Amino acid sequence: MSDKFTEDVVALLPALKRFALSLCRRGDLAEDLVQITAERAFRARDRFDPATQLQPWLFRILRNAWIDTLRRDATRGEVVDIHESPQPDPIDSAAQTDDRLTLNAVRAAMARLPEDQRMVLHLVCIEGLSYGEAAATLDIPQGTVMSRLSRARIALAKSVGIDRDPSR
Repeated sequence: MSDKFTEDVVALLPALKRFALSLCRRGDLAEDLVQITAERAFRARDRFDPATQLQPWLFRILRNAWIDTLRRDATRGEVVDIHESPQPDPIDSAAQTDDRLTLNAVRAAMARLPEDQRMVLHLVCIEGLSYGEAAATLDIPQGTVMSRLSRARIALAKSVGIDRDPSR
């Protein structure tokens, strides 16, 4: 039996997976976080206000699940999956190589950002949330979202060698 809430949650699963990947940078853990988020959302669906937007609510649940995971795993140390290694592309043009190098540089630069800046950058620039929605998701003021996003963009541009000063 399907209902609007279920359909909306299912439609947002890809966005939840992207956000989870931006937080943990591990596919298996991202899938676990999405599953935890869906489980918590369905358990708490009676507390969801249909007059509000579902996506920020789900992102907030996911963020809280991520924080719970970090706290729980604080004593475990780092886990590395030896099976997650890049495979060479058999058909590779110079443009594809350049694009791949640029993308890898941006990913590496994003990974070096402080987590608070990385989360805001992902929510606004990748997921397309408004500043207000990102602020509600992260439970911070909208001005803080704008400030963190600005600092993240500047750090990212500097890290990948993009001159953001228009006067030069």
